[in-house]
Amino acid sequence: MKIDKNKLLDNFINIKNFMNFKFLICYKKLFNKDGILNNIGCYLLLLINIFHIFSILIFSGKQFSQLKKKIKAVIYEKKLIKKNNKCKTKKNYTNKNYNNRHSNKMHIRHMKTMNDSRIKILKVKKIKNDNNNYIDEEINDFSYNFAIKFDKRTYFQYYTSLIKTRHNLIFAFFNNNDYNLNIIKMDLFFIGFTIEYTLNGLFYTDDTMHKIYESKGYFDLETQLPIAIYSTLISMVLNYPLNFLALSNDSIINFKKNNTKIKVAKKTKIFINNLLIKFVIYFIISSLFLSFFWYYISMFGVIYRNTQFHLLKDTLISFGLSLIIPFIFYLLPGICRIPALSKTNYRRKCLYNFSRILQSI
Repeated sequence: MKIDKNKLLDNFINIKNFMNFKFLICYKKLFNKDGILNNIGCYLLLLINIFHIFSILIFSGKQFSQLKKKIKAVIYEKKLIKKNNKCKTKKNYTNKNYNNRHSNKMHIRHMKTMNDSRIKILKVKKIKNDNNNYIDEEINDFSYNFAIKFDKRTYFQYYTSLIKTRHNLIFAFFNNNDYNLNIIKMDLFFIGFTIEYTLNGLFYTDDTMHKIYESKGYFDLETQLPIAIYSTLISMVLNYPLNFLALSNDSIINFKKNNTKIKVAKKTKIFINNLLIKFVIYFIISSLFLSFFWYYISMFGVIYRNTQFHLLKDTLISFGLSLIIPFIFYLLPGICRIPALSKTNYRRKCLYNFSRILQSI
């Protein structure tokens, strides 16, 4: 394949050649019967916008309250551990005065309290040892020494956990074992599709269509490579802040790990308020994005009425590929991780850390 380097460089520099915004000023063509009629993108993104509004209502009415209960459950576990430590201190004190009758009664009372707490703590420890008290992301992120002791999963179990947490479709609709809100995960999935749809339309200009026609449908590297790279970068830029604001899982895991000091209840209240602020910002930004995406795709359907079917087809193909690739890629981390946990040495630790890098991609 012969590559024209000058043409390739020129296409990277002159991004305006690929970004189609000119038709957006023709808004009068959209807001009439002819503009709306047979406009596929208009109807499709309208449905996604309606679901977005529905997700806001579900969040406000139910799901945020459920998330607060999950956070408080984490705090309850910490209180049990703290209570157990206090009981041990009391036991040491009563042992010094064991021959005193009054101290004997106190000892019995303390022992009873301690035993009740110990039963609860043992239950918690049993759950931890069975990995049932950790969600998949926590287990997958175990340190090497901790994973050697507690991660006894098979290759298939580890692979399944990656698919549950990393595959967009599975993560959004079939993974309930995390600290994210289900309705927001679904909302993010549809927003991701909308971003893909809009970016395809953004680079679907008269010039690029003409070049594809000239190449008789063959892949034109000088034209298609800059489009693919810019599309990927823009998608990352748009998705990252949305995911950061909308997904609470990592924040709660860090809170669970690090919040061991006093005044836990006060810290919890502040933490929940901060989460609420992030969610509100997410809904504002995502609503603005979706409004613009609806307008852009609707206008595309008006101006390029005969091309809108091709745009939807290309979007479904590219989005479909993005859902297939993870099933193949996430076969790799387990090939490194599972053998690394069979024995302990420096080389296997490096192999284990490499698997953690792969699983984070």
